[in-house]
Amino acid sequence: MSPKLTSPAAVAAMLVAMMTTPAAAAAADYVQAPGSSLVFATKYDGEVFTGRFGDFSTRLSFDPADLDAARLEVTIQLAGTATGNEDRDSTLAGSDFFDVAKFAQARYVAERFRALGGDEYAADGTLTLRGVSRPVTLTFTWTPGSPATLAGRASVKRLEFGVGGGDWADTGAIPDEVAISTRVFLRPAR
Repeated sequence: MSPKLTSPAAVAAMLVAMMTTPAAAAAADYVQAPGSSLVFATKYDGEVFTGRFGDFSTRLSFDPADLDAARLEVTIQLAGTATGNEDRDSTLAGSDFFDVAKFAQARYVAERFRALGGDEYAADGTLTLRGVSRPVTLTFTWTPGSPATLAGRASVKRLEFGVGGGDWADTGAIPDEVAISTRVFLRPAR
């Protein structure tokens, strides 16, 4: 019997854990390979729901022995974000949430990395969403391989970015914190 998943963070982590991790190689500059995922989880009226961003691309310079030279860039296409509910998906695309007509992309850039022990790291970066830039830390594990794998998680306060304004600003209906999880397969950049 599987555990009951009642928190958005648990659901997002479970979604990433369900994806397989391929084996070994090494390079310093990487680009995203097929099969990568970027998901989010939150609640609406107490019920957990998850979603996938439409598309995203990742560029990474990373060597665990030289964190000062590390850099992560992620560009996220907000159109096509899907939760499996057409009404919710069209609301997310609208002006109260992502406002994809005005802000087609979100962008995350990190240039400060910290070792947390073992194969776990933190990337301290800036997320730009709806024209607002705020600091966000991505905690991730690194598995070298062919492809290499970055499996990470972050928490984003949606109201800091104006996501879910107006009537949707009620944190009793939708919590302010949204759990983000990613599993990025990476191949050496050419």
